Amino acid sequence: MFEKNIEVIEYCKKNDIKFIDFKLIDIAGRWHHLTVPVRKFTEEMMGKGIGFDGSSYGFLTVEKSDMVFKPDISTAFIDPFVEEKTLVMLTEIYYTDGNRFESDPRYIADKTEKLVYSSGIADKILLGPEFEFYILDRVSINNKPENFGVSLDSENAHWNMGNKENNLGYKVLHHKGYHVDLPYDININLRNKMVSLLEENNINVKYHHPEVGGAGQMEIEIDFDSLLKVSDNTMKIKYIVKNEAIRNNKTVTFMPKPFYGEAGNGMHVHMNLHKEGKPVFYDENGYSELSQTALFAIGGILKHAPAIMAFTNPSTNSFKRLVPGYEAPVNLCYGNANRSAIIRIPGYANKPLDKRFEFRSPDATSNPYLGYSAIILAALDGIENEIDPTENEFGPIDENIFEMSDVEREKIQALPHNLVEVVDALKEDYEFLLKGNAFSMNIIKDQIDSLLKQHYKVMRYPTFKEFEMYYDL
Repeated sequence: MFEKNIEVIEYCKKNDIKFIDFKLIDIAGRWHHLTVPVRKFTEEMMGKGIGFDGSSYGFLTVEKSDMVFKPDISTAFIDPFVEEKTLVMLTEIYYTDGNRFESDPRYIADKTEKLVYSSGIADKILLGPEFEFYILDRVSINNKPENFGVSLDSENAHWNMGNKENNLGYKVLHHKGYHVDLPYDININLRNKMVSLLEENNINVKYHHPEVGGAGQMEIEIDFDSLLKVSDNTMKIKYIVKNEAIRNNKTVTFMPKPFYGEAGNGMHVHMNLHKEGKPVFYDENGYSELSQTALFAIGGILKHAPAIMAFTNPSTNSFKRLVPGYEAPVNLCYGNANRSAIIRIPGYANKPLDKRFEFRSPDATSNPYLGYSAIILAALDGIENEIDPTENEFGPIDENIFEMSDVEREKIQALPHNLVEVVDALKEDYEFLLKGNAFSMNIIKDQIDSLLKQHYKVMRYPTFKEFEMYYDL
């Protein structure tokens, strides 16, 4: 939004800005914030920065926790949810000695992007994520030793078909929500409000629609943009979608699998590279019109996918989505227009500049800066080391994997089944993340520690299904 500090100060005076709100991201991908009166936004503050405790963000040990953040004025936007007029800025994290903190997620995305450009392979990275989420009317979470349970409800879900009060019918049947029209699509006005806010905040939306999940699943897909910009926009999208839902007395979850037996929420990532205005991934004579460079990129992503999942699927809930039968990929392969493959080559993207592939396993529990960067670094490794996906037995597979026989399906390499397997994969395969100092060993170690803590913490809690299966033994 701004290039110079003086532009910010003049804008605040002209537009009666009352507060400046600074957003910081933790290792898990949650925003935190600190707000100052607008008079505090000075050249001195910009140069000096604002101190904070880095250990509270999951980055460093307590002994090294004193850190400083500085605003990135180019990211400024007006917060649509705060009563007093507030200008929001994303931030950059520094050590107290003035050096940039190497594990700042935004810095990692920036380093990754510059690494690709310096390689000479491309001068433009284009990423296009798809955001799936559920809009719900009520959620109740109770987690006590003697009484635990979760209750979710959506007014247009099939289980409300028999309600005798305030029921006008037109409930969406189980697993039948894809592109349903009015009057079934009761969330159209809310989605329009969400998308209008995104557009007002310079996030270009490709389209939005109801998704497969009958209990209020939605999708918003945005236009392609650079790695750092898409990472920033991912955070803004989640912020705007959640808060606009709250403002309309609804609630939103991006959880990969909030409902058993219903479609999960993915965050499919489309990827494309350009150089000097020309498509890097297009070859009219290649498989599905992909260039050899694109196939090498696919080979790199598939080879490193188990380790990548430490950053693209970093929750225990992620693995409740990655099960056969719900268009969630569980096998390491690629194919043309194949939604059962972890990498799909969209059949409709048939123009040279649009030629791309889609990585389908990620979900929105990821920190987008880390998740997208890990994908790009794996693709870069594949290109530079000419990792051929066919030679590594990753396909191509152009048939529905879920309809194969067990014998045929077992020949395809599988994704990890839980966070422990992901951690084991990352421990064995992390060198590609360190190229150009994009990732640091500290953040890899921090992520491993976080994933193992999550896994064993959740494992200690009894579940409802265990009572059904074991209570009477």
